[in-house]
Parts: sequence; C-alpha cells; structure tokens
Amino acid sequence: MPIAQNPDELPTRAEILSMSGLEFMQSILRGEISGPPIGGLLGYTLRSVEDGEVIFRGTPPFEASNPIGSVHGGWYGTLLDSCMACAVMTKVPRGSVYTTLEYKINIVRPIPIGMEIDAIGTTQHAGRSTGVAVGQIRGVEDGKLYATGNTTCIIMTP
Repeated sequence: MPIAQNPDELPTRAEILSMSGLEFMQSILRGEISGPPIGGLLGYTLRSVEDGEVIFRGTPPFEASNPIGSVHGGWYGTLLDSCMACAVMTKVPRGSVYTTLEYKINIVRPIPIGMEIDAIGTTQHAGRSTGVAVGQIRGVEDGKLYATGNTTCIIMTP
C-alpha cells in the first residue's frame, strides 16, 4: 500500500463518493488509492479489510515515545481511532462519508518501542446517521491485549 506523500496523491471527494466505504477501503488495501500520510508518520499500514472489520499493523517508532521512554498515549489513540473509524467506513454506502464524533481508549499495558502490533476495529452498529465500533490493540507475536477503545462516528450524505 503506497502512502500519500503530498496532497495530490490523495483521492478526490468525487472518487471517494463514487464508491461504497467497503470498496474505498479495499482500494487502499490493493494499492489503487494511496494510504493516509499519517500511517507513514506513525508507522502503521492497512493489513486487512472486511465488511465491518479493519486491521492496521504497526510498530511504534522511537519518535512516538514520551520523555520517560514509553509509547505516547496519542499513538494508541491514533491507531484505535483509525481502525475503529475505518471499520465503520466499510459500512458507509456509496455517496456518503463519515467522521469520528468521539472516541475513548483504555491502555491496558505498555507497548515496547519497536514491537509489532495489530489494531483491530470492529463495527457494532451502522445506521443512516451514526456508526459505532470497538477496537483493540494486540501484540502480533504474544497475542496480548495492550489497549481497547470505542467510537461513535457520524455518517453524512453531502
């Protein structure tokens, strides 16, 4: 999956609206549409897309650490926001878009810098105007739970 390096590489609004959310996310996974620049910045990429579930895989880089040397909570939050909201996106119909209204995370244990994780988002509900999803961050090698989250997204038709 190529990561967008400049604004011209991002899909246009017309391109986004021409597909269902599931088609859009699958296009990113196949590399037909550039992935989000934030993925390159924070060290994660789209790994899997299914109807109602999205998985990002990542490794927290040293640059994501805080002054005491642990992974900053914002890294957990960004990955969980991404996987949960994109899980809702897989349920968005053609001609609509979404955005996060609110999200909450709980960090269960610290992720060591450089450890590979999966951020798994699963849709719980997707209606005409709202979507709800849950997420979890798990270690790829150890399978341990490192963080959980939940989100509410608004679904809009321009």
